[in-house]
Amino acid sequence: MEPAVSLAVCALLFLLWVRVKGLEFVLIHQRWVFVCLFLLPLSLIFDIYYYVRAWVVFKLSSAPRLHGQRVRDIQKQVREWKEQGSKTFMCTGRPGWLTVSLRVGKYKKTHKNIMINLMDILEVDTKKQIVRVEPLVTMGQVTALLTSIGWTLPVLPELDDLTVGGLIMGTGIESSSHKYGLFQHICTAYELVLADGSFVRCTPSENSDLFYAVPWSCGTLGFLVAAEIRIIPAKKYVKLRFEPVRGLEAICDKFTRESQRPENHFVEGLLYSLDEAVIMTGVMTDDAEPSKLNSIGNYYKPWFFKHVENYLKTNQEGLEYIPLRHYYHRHTRSIFWELQDIIPFGNNPVFRYLFGWMVPPKISLLKLTQGETLRKLYEQHHVVQDMLVPMKCLSQAVHTFHNDIHVYPIWLCPFILPSQPGLVHPKGDEAELYVDIGAYGEPRVKHFEARSCMRQLEKFVRSVHGFQMLYADCYMSREEFWEMFDGSLYHRLRERLGCQDAFPEVYDKICKAARH
Repeated sequence: MEPAVSLAVCALLFLLWVRVKGLEFVLIHQRWVFVCLFLLPLSLIFDIYYYVRAWVVFKLSSAPRLHGQRVRDIQKQVREWKEQGSKTFMCTGRPGWLTVSLRVGKYKKTHKNIMINLMDILEVDTKKQIVRVEPLVTMGQVTALLTSIGWTLPVLPELDDLTVGGLIMGTGIESSSHKYGLFQHICTAYELVLADGSFVRCTPSENSDLFYAVPWSCGTLGFLVAAEIRIIPAKKYVKLRFEPVRGLEAICDKFTRESQRPENHFVEGLLYSLDEAVIMTGVMTDDAEPSKLNSIGNYYKPWFFKHVENYLKTNQEGLEYIPLRHYYHRHTRSIFWELQDIIPFGNNPVFRYLFGWMVPPKISLLKLTQGETLRKLYEQHHVVQDMLVPMKCLSQAVHTFHNDIHVYPIWLCPFILPSQPGLVHPKGDEAELYVDIGAYGEPRVKHFEARSCMRQLEKFVRSVHGFQMLYADCYMSREEFWEMFDGSLYHRLRERLGCQDAFPEVYDKICKAARH
């Protein structure tokens, strides 16, 4: 009885404090209180619900039976929109706060919302080495199922809540991308409902122009209703080597050489300052040395980027065996390193042991509860950007990031970019090695001003024939945007498929004007 009374008294005192200070004050200045007391438990409930639901659906094999009816329902909604005069553009009915993107587009309030309830794994075909999934299937769902039966995706982007649809209509990358390319490059087929309500399947040999135009199009060519993705045999562990490197020239040289070695299944770099980094290379294996086994995904373990930093501080190389699924989601618990700004003591051992099993809070819930004041503060004093530049420009790019925003750590992830039609491809006719430079955190550059600093960074990326991931804030003009991306095939298809009156142009969905 006494613990219950104590808890009730604490809750009452907290509510009184919120009433005195105001909810907005608490959400902005003491956000960790709100996150720890409300968002972490709520996030845990969400996770349990969706995990149990996905398991039951797959075991009962109900998803394939219901999929056809759900697609027909989407076609019906589109045809009804057309019969009613096509008065506004269409978009998915999924609330903007549910996406991992930082944007909550205001177009959701003005466009016709088409409800798409497609969140299941439809089929795993180990003979053809294909998994067929609906667009709202998450990476957490995929790894939970595939690794349990001995398979995996060649490219499995990091965060649990990333969806297949978002990774196709936007993009996705992982430390295996130097071998396999971006997420779009492991997809073998897309199924879409088009602007006239018709259904179409596209592959590299069937409706190939649409197949190559869909990635990065942000749902402006049609509604994705299913995708087929390559799978490969999985092994139990990742044998991961950690190598601290000092000096930017040495870092770039080491990172480039490791990215070009086909025997490396995984390559990743964490840059802790302009001239200090840890380069990690990994291979899948079924065998592990027990003394070097590190289940880094366990809730009580240190955050991965902090664990890696220890190798830099001690100036020692290391070798660890990490369970495969733990490796795939190594940055999930700390949302890379974003969670340290929300829960400053989150990596403290006491917090990890007592509350780490509830971490991380859902990004969607963080967005939903941030409020307008906090959103504006984040916009002006926080950077979340991924810029994709040719590997040969890495040193120049790191200097530019350092001078324009000065955010550390910086994530380095190599990928091969094939020469294929579509919005994103190399400048030449051959595949080229690129690198994703991810900057997430509070800029330390003096007199940081979001618009001018990001426009300067975007200008550099365009000058080296690089690309900006479209989930983040984009400050480019329309002309600058189409200088960065090749819109020739995209615009041709929009005209042919009648998209111009059905969907906004991709620029209008991702530019700053589309945000609240």
